[in-house]
This record gives sequence, C-alpha cells and structure tokens, in this order.
Amino acid sequence: MKAKIAFIGLGTMGFPMAGHLQAAGYAVTVYNRTQERARHWAQSHSGAWSDSIQGAVKDADAVLCCVGADSDLHAVTLGPEGAVAAMQPGALLIDHTTCSDAAARSVHQAAGRRDIGFVDAPVSGGQQGAEAGKLVAMCGGSDADFQRAAPLLRAYCQTIEHMGGAGDGQLTKMVNQICVAGLLQALAEGLNFAQQAGIDAHKALSVISGGAAQSWQMDHRGETMLNGEFDFGFAVDWMRKDLGICLNAAATRGAALPVTALVRNFYDELHDLGCGGLDTSALIERLRMRQSQGAA
Repeated sequence: MKAKIAFIGLGTMGFPMAGHLQAAGYAVTVYNRTQERARHWAQSHSGAWSDSIQGAVKDADAVLCCVGADSDLHAVTLGPEGAVAAMQPGALLIDHTTCSDAAARSVHQAAGRRDIGFVDAPVSGGQQGAEAGKLVAMCGGSDADFQRAAPLLRAYCQTIEHMGGAGDGQLTKMVNQICVAGLLQALAEGLNFAQQAGIDAHKALSVISGGAAQSWQMDHRGETMLNGEFDFGFAVDWMRKDLGICLNAAATRGAALPVTALVRNFYDELHDLGCGGLDTSALIERLRMRQSQGAA
C-alpha cells in the first residue's frame, strides 16, 4: 500500500516538490493557505488536497512542510490548528523551511513529546532545482529519523547529507546562504566593472567561467545579470530574511560576518527601491541604479 504523505506549503519550491512525491508513487495530500493553489496542485498531479492542516495530516505516515519563516513554521506545526497536535504517534515530520536553528529545535522537542520523528531539511537549488528534482538537502535529526526521511527526499534531491542533530541542517543552510551572498556580490561587481570598462562583458564572462572564478552562480546567473533578467524563483526579500537569520546566529556565537552584513544592507537598499521581488542576482541592478545617481 502507498505511504500516505501530507505536504504543507505550495510556494515556488513546495509545489514541484510535492509533485515529485506524487510521481514517485506516494499518496500525497496537500494543504496551502490559498486554497485555489492547493486545488490547482491536486488537478495538475492527480493528488488530493485538504482545506485544513488537520485534515491533511491526520492519517499521514509522514508530513512535509515548506513555508516562509520561523513564525510560519510555528503556526503550521505548533499552533492550535497545527500539524503536531493532529499527527499520529510514530509519524515523521520533515521541515524544508529555511528558518533559525532554534525554531527547528523547538519543533523537534514538541514533536518528540508526541512520539513524532523530526528532521529539519532545508534545501538549496532554487526553483530550477525543485522543478528538476535536483535539490540539495542538509538534514538535522536523529540517525533513525534521517534514515526514514531519506527515501522521501530522494524524490526531489540529488544530494542528501545528514549533518547532525536537530537544527544542524539549518546551521548548514546558513553556511550556504553566507557563501551565496558573497559570491553574488562579487559577480555583480565583476560584471558591472566589465561593462563600465568597455570590454565585451559576455566574452569576459565566457573566458573566466573556465578558470578559478567559476561558480554555480556564474554559470546560472551571469548571462541573465548582464541581460538585466531577474525573474527567477528566489527573491531579494527572501534572501534578506535568510541573511538576517545568519547574522543573528553569528552574533550569538561570536562569529564575524562582515561581508554578509554588507550584502544584507545592499539587499535592504534593493527592497527600499521597490525591487524586493526580483531575483537575488539583482545586486548588479543596485550598482547600475547607484551609478545613474552618481553614487557608489
């Protein structure tokens, strides 16, 4: 018999992730605050949807969620109408939300009191990775819970790594976001410099992509940055949230993040300029706008 899966949160990432689970042979029921999106998913993937979290999770063997922030995670898991209270003992809860490690541990503790397994499993790869089923998952939780989660994660992940106890997946995602922020700012500055210097920026990008400067961001965002295309899945405002989590976690541990703090300020500028919905690679657009205003 097919394992029963509930998936909470059908945003840019969650919608295709739930679809991969359905395609892998699981019986998936989805819940989303906007019911029309849940109905659309059910029609698109021949699955089921529920108009309540409790209805989606009550008979599920595993519940997965992918929501926006700490407050959203607490609402859908620990709130009075949340998943933990309605899940059956022995079930497994997997959270893909990028949130604080403290939030992950609080859900882990609440789930444990009801004999529910928990894995925090933030992912990297963006909308393209979710749609292609090639995400990277960084997981925190017990080894037993990780082993139970792994077959489900393989439906849409190309890499799955067990990082340690509850919250360690989130700490690893912070490392990812810290690195991505620095890479994107460097790429923005380099490409903008090429254009301002009057050389063929597309040729420059092509040649340096074969050398030490190469990165995923360069391969996937370099040309679109040069072309002024910023309509992708991971928005400036989401990165602002993620870098805020990183900075808070670093402050409690005495870790210095000077470049991350600077890039967070640049994303704040983009938000204030009305660009919060653009892709994170819009850092180059900030430079262009500042130049047109005669500022650095």
